Amino acid sequence: MPPMVTRLDIRHPRHPEKAARPDNPIQRKPDWIRVRAPNHPVYAQTRDLMRANKLVTVCEEAACPNIGECWSQRHATMMIMGDICTRACAFCNVTTGMPNALDSDEPRRVGDAVAKLGLRHVVITSVDRDDLADGGAVHFAETIAAIRAATPGTTIEILTPDFLRKPGALEVVVAARPDVFNHNLETVPRLYPTIRPGARYFHSLRLLDEVKRLDGSIFTKSGIMVGLGEERMEISQVMDDLRSAEVDFLTIGQYLQPSVKHAAVARFVPPPEFDEYARTARGKGFLLVSATPLTRSSYHADEDFAALQAARHAAVQAARHAAVQAAGHAAPQAAAHATAQSAPRGAEQAARSTAA
Repeated sequence: MPPMVTRLDIRHPRHPEKAARPDNPIQRKPDWIRVRAPNHPVYAQTRDLMRANKLVTVCEEAACPNIGECWSQRHATMMIMGDICTRACAFCNVTTGMPNALDSDEPRRVGDAVAKLGLRHVVITSVDRDDLADGGAVHFAETIAAIRAATPGTTIEILTPDFLRKPGALEVVVAARPDVFNHNLETVPRLYPTIRPGARYFHSLRLLDEVKRLDGSIFTKSGIMVGLGEERMEISQVMDDLRSAEVDFLTIGQYLQPSVKHAAVARFVPPPEFDEYARTARGKGFLLVSATPLTRSSYHADEDFAALQAARHAAVQAARHAAVQAAGHAAPQAAAHATAQSAPRGAEQAARSTAA
């Protein structure tokens, strides 16, 4: 197959694997999912800046419904390593095929764009690059370093692929010290063979757990979609699995079908059910939960990061208070040990790092 040239203004031909799928009619969206068409002048400025820097955004590639709102606030989630993915997930609008070679200048351009947008918090994601020996881990690390160099005060959130069968890749990315490490489980285990066939549920879960083992100060985050045919008890089990991996932040949003060649929407989940999911997740101990029909991984990420920091601080303070109460008049060392045992994994480490 001849190489496909990356273009930002056209869609690539549909991959044969996706083209061969049966057509699934797209249902009319309910009123609670309607969004306004983008018409703010800042939207156009954000778009033009992405074009000028030859950058790809997941906002466009994944046909995100929130693009008008986010780009009007100069918030764009940049997608590195090209716009062609090596996988063909049934929910995803990103093109499948053989990717181009990595662009070694891309990290610098991302850093420049983040600085020009004046972002306090940026989200960087990527396509899956199963064709690369490290899955793109070094490119992620270089992009993080370039953003730090261009705008040191910006906090960085990454939304990564699973680095399946890429030994050492995760360690490279974690060593670059992103502020938030996001990897989405996307759906319940039962639906993986049809919805996310190239991935493995428990591998993704272990990936999130390993991030905390490598650096407990990094916030971890994961997201799932509903409306694909999952059951409520399955969602509850996914929450429990994520908490067992000490994931800090959970996002839950409505699956929206990108085209007739993608998985059909089993149902549109009404807003009150999202509220119930949020209450359940908070009860299970997540530091932060975002569950609405239009919630996406990077939606309101700036405000959410501030909320995560506040929630962690509150958890550390509560743990310290509980330790002091439990220790009574015990030696300070004993109280400190009790705090470490009762605080969320990584919270005390983060507190020490901040104090230093």
